[in-house]
Amino acid sequence: MFPPILLAQILFLNNSTTQGSDGPFSHFPNVSNMSVDWVGYGYATLVASGGVVGYVKAGSVPSLAAGLLFGGLAGFGAYQISNDPHNVWVSLATSGALSGIMGKRFYASRKFMPAGLMAGASILMVAKLSVALLQKPVET
Repeated sequence: MFPPILLAQILFLNNSTTQGSDGPFSHFPNVSNMSVDWVGYGYATLVASGGVVGYVKAGSVPSLAAGLLFGGLAGFGAYQISNDPHNVWVSLATSGALSGIMGKRFYASRKFMPAGLMAGASILMVAKLSVALLQKPVET
């Protein structure tokens, strides 16, 4: 559990406030100003929870294994994007594979749940990552 002072530093302070100060936060490590890939983490949660729901409702162990595997890969990809916005390859491969697999299943069954939902979410994630990949790098 986070101590309240550390939580306040993470939420409200940036590096410039804590560097070289003798204030109450000077003994905590500096917090980076990286942006968090909330969409990627949400997608990873959706994929993993889909596998769990498939296991609970139908007793499908392959659904659970695939959901946790692809959800874990999507979460790892979101973590990599949070650290370096240009490092989209794991997320792109994961969402691309899921869009192909679940798109094929949706085409064969014509059922929105779960194949259509996952195919749509995966296609949107591929589009988001492709736009991020095609943006020009910022010159410093």
